[in-house]
Amino acid sequence: MEKRRCPVPRMLWGAAGMTAFALGAAGAVLPILPTTPFMLLAAFCFARSSDRLEAWFRQTRLYKTVLEGYVSRRAMTPAAKLKLLIPTTAMLALSFALLGGVPAMRVVIAAIWVGHLVYFGLIVKTERPERGAAAPSPSLAPEPEC
Repeated sequence: MEKRRCPVPRMLWGAAGMTAFALGAAGAVLPILPTTPFMLLAAFCFARSSDRLEAWFRQTRLYKTVLEGYVSRRAMTPAAKLKLLIPTTAMLALSFALLGGVPAMRVVIAAIWVGHLVYFGLIVKTERPERGAAAPSPSLAPEPEC
């Protein structure tokens, strides 16, 4: 028989998961918030709050786009990395350009951008698609039987 967990800590884990999820979702749009760490934190919190909430989180488009490959294989495809890096680079470049009169903030933005490039370029493994046997060309394909 499974021991029932106290509902108060489970609600706190759920609230922490929702907060981390919201910050991660904001980080997908805003360059100053990192997406992946907040999504990992949300997954951790949801797993401790309830099975149903964890299952919901794993079905979200944001989880599937950002974390699914990383969580299951500890790697990301080049396409997934580019989906994260291109918008981040664009937003950071815009921020960098708009903060021309504030050199200290430009240094911070440049450091964040370099951190993103180092993390996704060197730390997160790149998963290459397997090169399977190519599909036969139409001229080599067997004739369909009647």
